Amino acid sequence: MSSSSTNKKITLKSSDGQSFEVDEAVARESQTIKHVLDDRADDKEIPIPEVNSKILAKVIEYCKKHVEAATASSDEKHNAENNLMVWDSEFINVDKFTVFELIRASNYLDIKNLSDLSCSTVADMLRGKSTEEIREMFDIKNDFLPEEEAQLRRENVWAFE
Repeated sequence: MSSSSTNKKITLKSSDGQSFEVDEAVARESQTIKHVLDDRADDKEIPIPEVNSKILAKVIEYCKKHVEAATASSDEKHNAENNLMVWDSEFINVDKFTVFELIRASNYLDIKNLSDLSCSTVADMLRGKSTEEIREMFDIKNDFLPEEEAQLRRENVWAFE
């Protein structure tokens, strides 16, 4: 990335009106923002209507760390990648509501690595859980009649093993 785009500042405005000034290189971690910047280079403030300030701050923190790791010198690259893996696992160690909001934000902003990290975290939460445990975890009401549920279990035995 050129040094001019690294030093250029972009303002991102969250759904609740808070503004965040970030380096353009950090903002470009989002494919959505990258496309806006490529289409309209004069945009200094970009509204992010689907992401509140708490989650946008987390997304920016994630993007900053990943830009820093990507710009590490070749001598430091291996160490930076290992440190980034540790940092990612600490970063995503948040409550389930925040993980879901990070999934929504990473999807809206098109940040694949953050989406992958967030989705794999949810998959880890679900691994080994019974249907009832998952329903309880996500406050999902079982609206099947007992006969319907029994039929589904018979038709999809593999899913209930």
